[in-house]
Amino acid sequence: MVLKILVGYPPLKGKRGSALLSQNRQFQWFNNPTYIFPVVLASAATLLKSKGYDAHWMDCIAEGISEESFFKFLEEEKFDLFMFETKTPVIKQHWDLIDKIKERFKIKVVLVGDHVTALPEESFKNSKVDYVLTGGDYDFLALDFIESLKKKRLPKGVYSRKENGGNFILSHDLDSLPFIDRDFCKWELYQKEFNIPARPYMYIMSGRDCWWGKCKFCAWPQLYPKFRIRSVQNVLDEIGMLIEKYNVKEIFDDSGTLMTGRWLTDLCNGLIERGYNKKMRYSCNMRFGALNLDDYKLMRGAGFRLLKFGLESANQKTLDWLDKGIKVEDIVEGCRLAKKSGLTVHLTMILGFTFETEEEAMNTYRLAKKLMLKGYADVLQSTIIVPYPGTKLYEEGIKKKWFRFNDYERFDMSEPVLKIDYDAVAICNKVYKIFINPVYIFRHLMKIRSFNDLKYTVRGVFAVFGHLKDFS
Repeated sequence: MVLKILVGYPPLKGKRGSALLSQNRQFQWFNNPTYIFPVVLASAATLLKSKGYDAHWMDCIAEGISEESFFKFLEEEKFDLFMFETKTPVIKQHWDLIDKIKERFKIKVVLVGDHVTALPEESFKNSKVDYVLTGGDYDFLALDFIESLKKKRLPKGVYSRKENGGNFILSHDLDSLPFIDRDFCKWELYQKEFNIPARPYMYIMSGRDCWWGKCKFCAWPQLYPKFRIRSVQNVLDEIGMLIEKYNVKEIFDDSGTLMTGRWLTDLCNGLIERGYNKKMRYSCNMRFGALNLDDYKLMRGAGFRLLKFGLESANQKTLDWLDKGIKVEDIVEGCRLAKKSGLTVHLTMILGFTFETEEEAMNTYRLAKKLMLKGYADVLQSTIIVPYPGTKLYEEGIKKKWFRFNDYERFDMSEPVLKIDYDAVAICNKVYKIFINPVYIFRHLMKIRSFNDLKYTVRGVFAVFGHLKDFS
């Protein structure tokens, strides 16, 4: 008998909006919902389906499915196994939901994600979960796990109530994965990101996760510590498929940091040679200090549109403590060079560090404002630092007694987690108010050239006011 498997996200209840859980390194409740396509989980579902398993996809968060409707669905479909991703701020909700599922249905429940990778045995103590899959390659591991059920021997990285599979392995050939079945995983649900102007757009990952991988606060590179990259040929083939099948207008490559050097040069030349640079735009995450002007110009010529940079802090002591490996001057120069090449610059910054003063936190705000109003940056986002279990920041926080509380549900960026003596939420709000500065508004209005530009601007306005509510 072929196993009937459900992959996706169960419903979540939030008083502060919708859960931004999928494909997200930092969890937040959003007043203006954004649903990011979950690349690795969708890859897991596609891989199982390609191997002949009776796999199904359901994202109750993106589809707006209630708990009652979800349970009715489970009752009707009678799945053998349900696999879903969890994260620190919602793990308690998921434990409660698992217990409800186990009481009503004969179904095996499997958890994946960074929180259970850091603390795999915790969920067995607090819920009736059957299995935990650890590590970032849980698409490969899901297939290995399901095939091992016949042999009754768990592969490395899988935990059960009776058996510890040991440390997971990150040696998989990413090129061997089938391209994600976007229709099967309902790609239309994930078209609400305000910062991507063209429709349709698709998320891909050319690498897992970040080749720098040292930042103390970032969970994925620390919990899944071996960076792997797909071949340029494989990435280009997937892009070609997305253009041909879906007429995709933009790709967002959600590798923690896009690979640089020869790999990037070959990718850019491949995009140009295949003519993809004339059919769609390419955006990605990038590090300051990793590229020079020639690199930026080549990327622009290859169809790159937006680079998302981690500014994090305007204070050198904070950058050094985080192991960012950059200087404050690199931030300004990186923005200048990217803009000189015609690229859109997206900045991310973090507030709430326990060792920063209010004046130092304001330095970050002032640098962001300067870059935005001078036209060196176009978009920004500001968050409260959250030390997730398994990171160096979490371990140091425990050791030095920095935490204000230990309640997982409050690790959602709505308030400072670490002890500070200033109002980080107020400064986050101040950062987002840069968007309504008359100088920024005028500069942005001057960029409107089409109806699509206008729609993009309107979406941005709603997103800004949504963020102001998020941090109200």
